[in-house]
Amino acid sequence: MTRNAPRPHHPHESGEADEPVCRRLAGRTAVITGAGSGIGLASARRLAAEGARVVCADIDEAAGKAAAEAVGGLFVHTDVTDPAMVEALFDEAYETFGSVDVAFNNAGISPPEDDSILTTGLDAWRRVQEVNLTSVYLCCRAVLPYMRRHGRGSIINTASFVARMGAATSQISYTASKGGVLAMSRELGVQFAREGIRVNALSPGPVDTPLLRELFAADPERAARRLVHIPLGRFARPEEIAAAVAFLASDDSSFMTAGEFLVDGGISGAYVTPLHGPGV
Repeated sequence: MTRNAPRPHHPHESGEADEPVCRRLAGRTAVITGAGSGIGLASARRLAAEGARVVCADIDEAAGKAAAEAVGGLFVHTDVTDPAMVEALFDEAYETFGSVDVAFNNAGISPPEDDSILTTGLDAWRRVQEVNLTSVYLCCRAVLPYMRRHGRGSIINTASFVARMGAATSQISYTASKGGVLAMSRELGVQFAREGIRVNALSPGPVDTPLLRELFAADPERAARRLVHIPLGRFARPEEIAAAVAFLASDDSSFMTAGEFLVDGGISGAYVTPLHGPGV
């Protein structure tokens, strides 16, 4: 027996534009951490537009509630570094909707004190590891029993293109944490494949989100140095990453597991980039 659940909101009901025409996630429940802003918020909107019942988890109560209201979903206040709160998140999602079909483990931080290994203190290192890597471990551990119960599920863990590239403009703990997410996703994807559960890492390139803008506002030179290496000549829009999330959540990616889905504007494939052109 499930609780009375919020009615999913679909963009066409309020006359919003650019609604995806496909409804690949009708009847499925998706839990998104870090849903209050950036990639998480864009993904909540996209998955709801494709028919999913969305559970928005965020440590920021105001932002998380606003996201849930925008998509007709459920908000659960969650500190993803707290094992009890993570367990409660997936329990509430399951009790409310009767299944957890998609887990987008997306919450992360990139604080300015995470910099070169020569200047990053141990407290900063540990904090980034807790939020970016340990939280993914906690979320995967919490959601897997629900997915195993139904013999299906898609887990999407946010890694980053920096998991496969080095940078002189270092964020040492962030980079290491995303490498850990990539390796953990691969192993889980192999372990649970024959139980109908797929696990993939999503590796975005630089995305125009509040987190990135805050990071680069204090150091425009760092932003410029990074932007020049992207062949497409711009940062990604959150909606572009959300489209990749929807693909990985849906049966369109049914033969994909233990993989990395790279959406980086060509940055990891570039030796040199164009001098001129659109977006530059």
